[in-house]
Amino acid sequence: MDRSEQGLLRTPTVPEEGEDVAATLSATETLSEEEQEELRRELAKVEEEIQTLSQVLAAKEKHLAEIKRKLGISSLQELKQNIAKGWQDVTATSAYKKTSETLSQAGQKASAALSSVGSVITRKLEDVKLQAFSHSFRNSPTFKSFEEKVENLKASTKSKVGGTKPAGGDFGEVLNSTANASVTATEPPTEQTQENL
Repeated sequence: MDRSEQGLLRTPTVPEEGEDVAATLSATETLSEEEQEELRRELAKVEEEIQTLSQVLAAKEKHLAEIKRKLGISSLQELKQNIAKGWQDVTATSAYKKTSETLSQAGQKASAALSSVGSVITRKLEDVKLQAFSHSFRNSPTFKSFEEKVENLKASTKSKVGGTKPAGGDFGEVLNSTANASVTATEPPTEQTQENL
């Protein structure tokens, strides 16, 4: 490769910030006049191509805008289409699908857990309400009056029937003894009783 071809392959270095401009100038001095002239022609040609391409691009963009205007495509519609396309591309990725599945499973588990906790809380509240109702019912004047009447009935029944149980007992015993006393009181006299007469 001769020296003129090497000059075409070399890229001229542009000084960076803080670099010594004199070092760049010394590189230019090492090129021969012919190499410098060749690079100037190439530079002019590249600049001309860039300008031509810029003009062609501007003309294409103008033509594109005219077509969109005729079709009634606005910038907002174009933006919506771009967003929809972008979202479609995102949802098609495997990472999105895995994340979506994971979040869905987590949501289902959280929902089941909250439902379970809600059921437990509901049951506890029902128990508390039932206990509160029972307590308030037992302390109500109506229940106390009923309880007194049952105790009086029990005492009077025992004195009539001659029960062997002590005067206390629970509410169920009171009701049973009252029921037995009323059955006994309404039964017709047996044969032994009639014989005694």
